[in-house]
Amino acid sequence: MTTPVRHQRGAAMQARPVGWARNPLTEFDQLLSEMSGLIESTVGAAAPAVSWTPMADVTESDDSFRIEIELPGVKSKDIDIEANGQELVVTGEIKEKERKGVLRRSTRRTGSFEYRLRLPGEVDTDKINAQMSEGVLSITVPKADVAKPRHVEIREASEGTGSDG
Repeated sequence: MTTPVRHQRGAAMQARPVGWARNPLTEFDQLLSEMSGLIESTVGAAAPAVSWTPMADVTESDDSFRIEIELPGVKSKDIDIEANGQELVVTGEIKEKERKGVLRRSTRRTGSFEYRLRLPGEVDTDKINAQMSEGVLSITVPKADVAKPRHVEIREASEGTGSDG
């Protein structure tokens, strides 16, 4: 039994299983990549490289922000992290691998990347911690003491010390 396929009119015959959902962001990334290649071929190699943004998760706890950025195959020496006030910038490069033979298809990201994040509160940039594990860069940005929520204790006033107004 064969899988049913859907064909698009006016396009090359592309077989896709029924129910196969296209990710518009992936198609947009491919379009940007093709456009940057076109610009480089037109302007020349001296044109600045177009950066791409890696996938990331940002979580917030009472005392810090945690950013996890997917960077498979990237070495920590090829990554630069800068913190300036509330802005965090992670830049780096995924280098193209030398290959033997003919490359028939490539969908992996290479080249320079940049991830920018403006954090919503005051942070302590002196205590930022970053580590790389299994292709995921984890950055912990502690909140500044002024930004941390503080519980205010309510004391009972004794009746003898109260003043009448």
